[in-house]
Formats: sequence, C-alpha cells, structure tokens
Amino acid sequence: MESFLYQASIYLAAAVIAVPIAARLGLGSVLGYLLAGIVIGPLLGVVGSETEDLQHFAEFGVVLMLFIIGLELEPRTLWDMRHRLIGLGGLQVVLTTAAAMGVALALGQDWQPALAIGMIFALSSTAIVLQSLSEKGLMQTGGGRSAFSVLLTQDIAVIPMLIVLPLLASGSVVRLAEDGSIARASDADHAAHASLSLVEGLPGWGVALVTLAAVASIIVGGIYLIRPLFAFIHTARLREMYTALALMIVVGIAFLMSLVGLSPALGTFLAGVVLANSEFRHELESDIEPFKGLLLGLFFITVGAGIDFGTLFREPLLILGLTLTLILGKGAILYVLGRLFGLRGRNQWLFTLGLAQAGEFGFVLVSFSLQQNVLPDILGARILLVIALSMLITPLLFILYDYISRRLQAEGGEQPDDDEIDEQGPVIIAGIGRFGQIVNRLVQSTGFKTVVLDHDMQTIQLMRRFGFKGFFGDPTRPDILHAAGLEKASVLVVALDDPEATTKLVTYARTARPDLHIVARARDRTHVYRLYQAGANDIVRETFDSSLRAGRYVLENVGLSEYEASEAEKTFYAHDRYSVRELAKVWDPDVASAENKAYVERARELEKELEAELLQIIEKRSSNAA
Repeated sequence: MESFLYQASIYLAAAVIAVPIAARLGLGSVLGYLLAGIVIGPLLGVVGSETEDLQHFAEFGVVLMLFIIGLELEPRTLWDMRHRLIGLGGLQVVLTTAAAMGVALALGQDWQPALAIGMIFALSSTAIVLQSLSEKGLMQTGGGRSAFSVLLTQDIAVIPMLIVLPLLASGSVVRLAEDGSIARASDADHAAHASLSLVEGLPGWGVALVTLAAVASIIVGGIYLIRPLFAFIHTARLREMYTALALMIVVGIAFLMSLVGLSPALGTFLAGVVLANSEFRHELESDIEPFKGLLLGLFFITVGAGIDFGTLFREPLLILGLTLTLILGKGAILYVLGRLFGLRGRNQWLFTLGLAQAGEFGFVLVSFSLQQNVLPDILGARILLVIALSMLITPLLFILYDYISRRLQAEGGEQPDDDEIDEQGPVIIAGIGRFGQIVNRLVQSTGFKTVVLDHDMQTIQLMRRFGFKGFFGDPTRPDILHAAGLEKASVLVVALDDPEATTKLVTYARTARPDLHIVARARDRTHVYRLYQAGANDIVRETFDSSLRAGRYVLENVGLSEYEASEAEKTFYAHDRYSVRELAKVWDPDVASAENKAYVERARELEKELEAELLQIIEKRSSNAA
C-alpha cells in the first residue's frame, strides 16, 4: 500500500508541476506530461518497472476519449465523413505502410518484419493529436477534421493488422539473451498468454458472426437499454451512481470488444455515436470527462518515463535518423494526400505536421509482434524508442504549425480554409463579436440550438476554448449559409461589424427565404433604413439600447422617480421604433437626409409628437405631486 501511495504521489506531483509550466510557456499540456515522465523516469529514476504495467491501465484514457468524441458525432455526420474515412484515411494507411516497408527492405529486413514495421509506422497518435487539436481550438477546421478522419481510419485499421501479424510469424526469430549474446527462440518459447476470448478456436465465419453480434448488441443496447438504466439510477437520487453507470457502460463495452478481438477504443467510439442523439449525452460527457483527462495525462507521463535512453545513447545517430526519416517521410505522404483532397494553406500544414508521428497503438502492435515472433527483440526495442521519440516531438510540430500559420498570414494575408459545417439548427448567428456573443449565450442558455458563423478565426478559436462551438467562414457567402441550414432555419441573426456586409447578407437571405425571420444589427439610423428596405424584420442599433438605459439613469438623478424614468424610456423606445418605420418610407439613399425635404418635414413632425408624449408624463407627475 505504501509503495502504491508513493508512486501515485510521484506521478501526480510531476503532472502538477510540469504541466502548468509547459502551458505557461505555450508548449501545451501534452509536452508537459511527456517531459514530466522523462524527468521522473530516465533522468531521476524515481519510477521504474511499474511504468509499463501502468501504461496499459492509462491507455484506457484513449478509450474514454474516443467515447466522448463519439458522443459529439451524430450517425449522419459520420456517414457524411465516409469519403474521407475511406479515401483519405485509407490511402494514408496503405501508402505509409508501403513506404515504411520499402525502407525496411532497403535496410536488409525480410519482407515479414518489414511489413510489420510498415503497419506499425502507418499509425499516428490519437491521444496526442486530438488533445492538441482540442486545446488549440482546431478540431473544427478543415485540417483538424481531416486529421480526425485519418485517426479514426487508423484505429479501425488496427483490427486487420492484428489479424495479419500472426500470419507473418516465422519459425524462429533472433533474440537477445540475458548475457548479451544472440540466441534463437522458437514460437513455443513466446506463445501468447491465454486470455478470455469468445472467438478463440472458432472458424472464420464463426468469428465474423460473433463479432457482428457484439457490434449489434452495442447498437441495440445504446438505443433501447440506456434510457431505462438512467431512469432506474435516477430513482436512487445519488450523483455518484450516474458516474458509476457511465463508467460501467464504457468499461463493459471495452471488455466486450476485447472478448471478440476488436479494439476497445473502436467499440466505445461506436457506442458514443449511437448515444449522440440521447438526452443523456451531456450527462455522460460530464461524468467521464475528469477520468479521461486524468488517464490521458497518466498515459503521456508513462510514455515519457518509458523512453529507453540507454539504447538511444548507444545508437544515437541511428535512432534519431530513423525518427526523423519517419516524420519526414510520413509528412511528405500526408502533404501530398492533403493536396489531393483539397486542403490548402494552414489546413494542409496542420494535417501534415499533426499526423507525422507514430502512435500509441504502435506499442500494442510491437508487443504483439514480439509475442508472435514477427520482430526480434533488438529491432522491437529500436522501434519502441522511435515511436516514443516521434510522439515526444509532436507538440513541437504543433508549435512549428503555429509559426508557419503566423508567417502565412503575415506574408500573404492568407486566411484559413472555411470549416466544414456539420450542424444545423433553428437559429443561425452570423457574427460572434461583442454583439453576437450575447445573443448566442442568451439563446443557447434558453435551450435552443444555434449555428454560429464568423470570418475571424481568432474569434472562433477563442469561442471554442470557452466551450461554445462555432464555424469559420464568410457568412455572406451563399454556400456557407446553405451549409448552415438556411433552408430550414427559423431565425437568422445578422450581427456583423461591417454595415455593407450586413446589408448584403440580409438582402440575399430575404430573397432566398421570404418566410425567414431576420434580426439584424445596425450601425446607425441610416443603416436601419437600408436594412428595412433589404427586408430585415427586427433591426437593432448597436448602441441604442445602452444609450437609452443611460438616459433613464440621468432622468432618475434629475428629479424623476424610477417609475417615471422607466415610463419615459418606454415611451421614447416605442416612439423611436414608430419613427424609424415612418422615416424609412420617405428616405432616399441617393439624397442626403438634410436635402430630402419630405424626410426633414416628417422628422420634425415626429419629434414634436415625441415631445408631446413625454410632456404628458411630466405633467402627470406634477398633477400627482400637487
């Protein structure tokens, strides 16, 4: 018990110290976790052999992460991604496997271990990449969504890889004996440990049927069993029971997937997608999120602590050369594929640099390859070190992306590509600056879904860091509006800073949807007239309400009571709305207001009417006082 508490204290203290420092320096939390692991492992040696066992436990953080990602993806959205999953992701896995296999063959490896190396290096780090994309608010960009598609394809590809690896096993492989000499080991010496399995010993068709039954049970259970379970737990009225149920769902599905030989992460992802439309979606997310973050952090620490610096120092040029070759070669393939699939500029660099490393599933494949006698121990140790180093370098690649992104914008004024809008709702908000964000918060807090569009990437990224989803794109473009669901929306809120863009957007929206209710932000009274003619239903001057409230405070402090000041404010507000409609009828955009006689005369008449209405309030006050 004392040993466990000691180790737990070491890991937690390392995370608490290193991660805030790394975040403060702009390095990101992932690099902080990795550096913490290096310090307590290879450098100080305060943790030891338990790191490998702990890593298997910490890998469950990846399972939880994919479950939460699945909760945020509706099945329709996943179907819409099929071209990237099959095309972009499939090509990446195949081409990277072939390229890495070719390099291994050139270095003198047989084709069996060369193919295993190719499959291992074709995978990228789901944990590091998704964590970094989320922290930087890049998940909904074109490059972020493409990276996610490839990562999902890679996770699925692990299944056939695990099936192929035993077929590559040779009768004997080279092993490193305890005394340092080279020894031969037979298959019998390294037989895989027996484990629980529902498919062991079954023919191929039996394995397929059991696997399909397991997947079907997840889908059916997610649709028909989760709601009754939550209703049952609700009767206990204990908050911890919700957390227990959420963990039971994830752990149970992961265990079922293990029994049929599938990836637990893939199974929980599928369950998350099934539950994406459930009313318990947010409850599940809030219950699991703390466990996911803690276990992912622990996983990154174990990766850093497990780096074998002894092998690195014995063969530094070889290990570093292989690591750089992996990153550069994989990056070149990703760059070409990104270009072929329409990625440009910052999105292309994000896609390229974000996925150029090896991944945590590579550890699993290397371990499995060693058990199946596909790889010799010496080669396996080198590959493990290359995987760990490439993962350690990944946060630095994201820093390089930030630098390239700033240079592209500074030198060429380049803007990122528009996001792929995968959501629709009853309310579209165009513009999320100081005006639109208040509207968005009010509408969302009331329980209505909004689709937020803005052409400022920094604003969108800042919004995402606070938990509000938005999409980068020019709202005045018809294709962006239609992708956001213009045909089905009930209300369009135009909250752009640019008056000309606002008028243009209102004009198009009114033409495309005569029945749409349009709420528009106006710069001044003249802009109100333009929006009125363009077809806006409700027009709000950006400083009118705040100025009106300030005027009410003035009246309260020069002798009027709060009630009288409030009545004057209401009267002024109602009369101003009436005046705007009246003056819009005689306003001519081609003639200055001061030169428009009809406009001037009507403005004077309306001003006298306002004075008369306000005078009645003052006289009523005087008569009551008397």
